[in-house]
Amino acid sequence: MSSFHFPHQTAFYKGKVRDVYTISGSWLVMVASNRISAFDVILPRPIPFKGQVLTQIAAYMLAATKDICPNWLLSTPAPNVSIGNKCVPFKIEMVVRGNLTGHAWRTYASGSRTLCGVPMPDGMKENDYFPSPIITPSTKAAEGHDEDISAAEIIAQNLATAEEWNTLCDYTLRLFERGKGIAAKQGLILVDTKYEFGKMGNDIVLMDEIHTPDSSRYFYADGFEERQQKGERQKQLSKEFVREWLIANNFMGKEGQTVPEMSDEWVNTISQRYIELYEKVIGEAFHPQQFSDTETEAKILDALAEIMGD
Repeated sequence: MSSFHFPHQTAFYKGKVRDVYTISGSWLVMVASNRISAFDVILPRPIPFKGQVLTQIAAYMLAATKDICPNWLLSTPAPNVSIGNKCVPFKIEMVVRGNLTGHAWRTYASGSRTLCGVPMPDGMKENDYFPSPIITPSTKAAEGHDEDISAAEIIAQNLATAEEWNTLCDYTLRLFERGKGIAAKQGLILVDTKYEFGKMGNDIVLMDEIHTPDSSRYFYADGFEERQQKGERQKQLSKEFVREWLIANNFMGKEGQTVPEMSDEWVNTISQRYIELYEKVIGEAFHPQQFSDTETEAKILDALAEIMGD
């Protein structure tokens, strides 16, 4: 995927997965690449159609939640492109968990009963439901690993005011409830996810992607309780299977560790898993689209002209 340069472009940022162009200091053009990252490291091979999957799930979910809170998205002119309002981001990620899974379970299994200042009940098994969803925020690191942080630390460090924190929590829990409802209709459980917010003037706005396999974990609802009772692994749709493959191959993003080789078969497996999640979550067939850079650029320019009134 080539880098573009647009009229009135004022900044460019290459993230782990997305290339982000700022236009006139007011709008963002976000191009979702097929790059894949885990443990804050970009893996060596791109995943076909991953950018399209993420962009289209996010657009669907942003449209399905805009009655809960305003969001940044204005247009999706190409399969892997989103254009929206530029916000001043909160430097925190609002991680919300319905089940004791992933990082929360690893923390719990180590003997700790607190995560980000939030207590976790005794007597839980991996993947059990929390009595009610918990919010376990993390700092949004420009480089390296995100770090767990408590609500008290967020307010003390001026990452959000107490009033803003309350609004962020309210939006987070309501968005998660909506996401769980959408998932349930498709026979899925939205297990945990993260949201990113920013401000436009005095308004708090939902940014980036939501309820995608990069930001969320889904379990299949069918057989969930039976698997829990038997202590079996849950069948899931998320990026966790990539992390598990890396761990099994002795890679967790730590110094001195080497990313294992990715075979063609493994790359195709990851792509199919992303497409499966799209079809399960959206409830529609996935239609792969591949635009040339020239076509993509033309569609972005048309959309920007319309947004900017040129």
